[in-house]
Amino acid sequence: MAARRAISRNTLPDVIAADLRERILSGELAEGEPIRQEALAEEYDVSRMPVREALKRLDAEGLVLFTNNRGATVTKHSLREIAEIFDLRILVEVDLFRRSIPAMTTTDFARCDQILDEMDASYDADDVATWGALNHRYHSALYAAAERKLTNEMLQGLSLHSDRFIRMHLSVMKQREPAKAEHRDLLALAEARDIDAACTALTRHISRTKEELLTLVAENRA
Repeated sequence: MAARRAISRNTLPDVIAADLRERILSGELAEGEPIRQEALAEEYDVSRMPVREALKRLDAEGLVLFTNNRGATVTKHSLREIAEIFDLRILVEVDLFRRSIPAMTTTDFARCDQILDEMDASYDADDVATWGALNHRYHSALYAAAERKLTNEMLQGLSLHSDRFIRMHLSVMKQREPAKAEHRDLLALAEARDIDAACTALTRHISRTKEELLTLVAENRA
């Protein structure tokens, strides 16, 4: 954390929180790593107050553990918790997909297809960070027609927790081609209005990622 980063001073806590969030999701700040407020304040060339506020926001998101007396550390989920994140994703996303498919329009299908093209470009550019954001956009676009605001807000939190693991899965385990094929299949099944097959494919898609990630994380921690 030595190099200084130039940032806008308009909304310092927001900007610092966004940068720290990306550093956590990308793995630059590893799980369990202590975060020193003094070092961050020097790095961002600000006082400790906006750093403290940024860390509180990330604590509310579950990405860091922040206490007044002990400082902050990057959240380290147990294997059981990682499995739970993906199990919850299956419950929430399959329900959204089942409700969304009958209501999807040609505009919805075109939006999903466009995002998939952008994802392909990010694969080719080896831009894992962009792929992670697009992955969330794609899944959200698949479910948008369900018009379930509260459920989508819940999914936003789950996606934030799972994003760093998904990026790890993509970059370390070289799962780009299977992910590309599975995403295309989900859209094709939705366009065919084959609800049961689409939901089965989505369950399999998330479950495969979960099982492979649990093996990877367990091996790394061992």
